[in-house]
Amino acid sequence: MHKYWHKKSEEEIKSRVFGALKQNINFRENNILGVPASHLDDKVFSQDATFLKDAPFISTLVHNPNHIGCHTLGKSEHFFAGTQALEREVIELCAVDILRGEPGEQDGYVASGGTEANIQAIWVYRNYFQAEHRAHPGEIAIICSADNHYSMNKAANLLSLDIFQVPVDEWTRELSAAAIRETLERARAQGKRFFIVVANMMTTMFGSVDCIEPYVGELQRLEAPFKIHVDGAYGGFYFPFAESENTLNFANSHISSFTLDAHKMAQAPYGTGVFLIRKGLIKYSNTKQASYVEGEDYTLIGSRSGANAVAIWMILMKNGPFGWDEKIFVLQKRTQWVCDRLVELGVQFYRHPKSNIVTIRSEFISPDVADEFGLVPDNHAIPHWYKIVVMDHVTVEKLMPLVERIRAKKD
Repeated sequence: MHKYWHKKSEEEIKSRVFGALKQNINFRENNILGVPASHLDDKVFSQDATFLKDAPFISTLVHNPNHIGCHTLGKSEHFFAGTQALEREVIELCAVDILRGEPGEQDGYVASGGTEANIQAIWVYRNYFQAEHRAHPGEIAIICSADNHYSMNKAANLLSLDIFQVPVDEWTRELSAAAIRETLERARAQGKRFFIVVANMMTTMFGSVDCIEPYVGELQRLEAPFKIHVDGAYGGFYFPFAESENTLNFANSHISSFTLDAHKMAQAPYGTGVFLIRKGLIKYSNTKQASYVEGEDYTLIGSRSGANAVAIWMILMKNGPFGWDEKIFVLQKRTQWVCDRLVELGVQFYRHPKSNIVTIRSEFISPDVADEFGLVPDNHAIPHWYKIVVMDHVTVEKLMPLVERIRAKKD
């Protein structure tokens, strides 16, 4: 069932990580003179601490491997070959065992987070349309939901592209074919001929999931060239497990790339995202001027810590696929519990049935309750919604006091 994802013991994990570090260069032991890097400053970060022999992630941080470039393509900096191999395993596992891609048919890298990965995708497709269709930037547009993450607006600003946001239904958070058609017609009236579609796999505020079929249908009707990127920064490590029959994966030929964020549901250190894309496309972001980098550089970020890739690898291997299924199952049950209580209280809220985000209308949450329980608004100036995110630490015992406070306010 799973080609690459198999649970490993603590000793197996340590053996693999420490073995990978041994394949990397050791700045103390090797006579390396041309690399502008070293281990972390040992006056501050001791390399002789006894606990390091049982701490593979901390040891990786101290060794400080630089994973510059994209390691699923040809050559990479050979100084860090050991930990780069673990990053390649992470990319293949996520692409194949989570997102149903074919083995060896995806490229990718561990990015600094979802914002970078989303910008990377839009950068690739802008360059693709320019190279393959001789498109002018003014003819290329980003199309996404009004619930999109703000990184799409950043990408539009950075890449000099116009962005068109499709209105969503206030209560279902869904995109209609009519709304997509109207948005595309507005874009076409402004001279847009090529479209970069960003679909959501669980939005940041609502946990809502976009259906891509209306996008595909309307774009094919217009005979407009397009590429689809899925922003799974929040949902990538959640939704495929909560909804096994979903179509937001590489088995869907209309989708070309994905963003995942391991520092959300995977509980990796912040600065740990994943960018995945079908083979043959990441070449459009190659910076050939990075000639001193072995294998050149296809990434937006350039130099990045190999420790983040090792962190994802360790987390996935420690849990294994069945442990991950169980984790999501428990979070789904907890989320359903709080939804049942809100229904009993007559509180209006939105929740996608395969999500662990519950977003409550602001008229049912007073500002003092929102502040007390750390509920996040959709807009800090004029909130219309407040969200609860049911993470590992958000147990029923922690949800109960919120329910009681809402009940007390209603009474």
